[in-house]
Amino acid sequence: MHCLFCFAVDTKVIDSRLVVEGTQVRRRRQCVICNERFTTFEVAEFILPRVIKSNDMRESFNEDKLRSGLIKALEKRPIKSNDIDMAINNIKFNLCAIGECEVPSQIIGNLVMDVLKKLDKVAYIRFASVYRSFEDIREFGEEIARLQD
Repeated sequence: MHCLFCFAVDTKVIDSRLVVEGTQVRRRRQCVICNERFTTFEVAEFILPRVIKSNDMRESFNEDKLRSGLIKALEKRPIKSNDIDMAINNIKFNLCAIGECEVPSQIIGNLVMDVLKKLDKVAYIRFASVYRSFEDIREFGEEIARLQD
């Protein structure tokens, strides 16, 4: 890693710690030339499958869309941003574990529903109402009844 201050090629790691529930490594580094210290973060890179939309179009997995959908469902709910990050990592891990090059968008929707069901029941109902296109109050009631079982 190049030094951020003097751009020297050689730096040494002086401390490493796991952060974000063990999904990242935080490293404190020191330049051997100028002795300045700085922090870097190391994250495993997931090779995520392409998404097959309901109209058979294919697109790259978009973490920003996933995050946006979760945040909308969790709006004004008492959920920490760290919990949202962990939920996203959980979904990405499950997608990688499927082992396919392409996955239908319905699988991603179901993974989101599973995560929200554990994270916040109100957010789960919000997401389910849009995802499953609830037409009337009866469908809300049926989903809430299933949730209570």
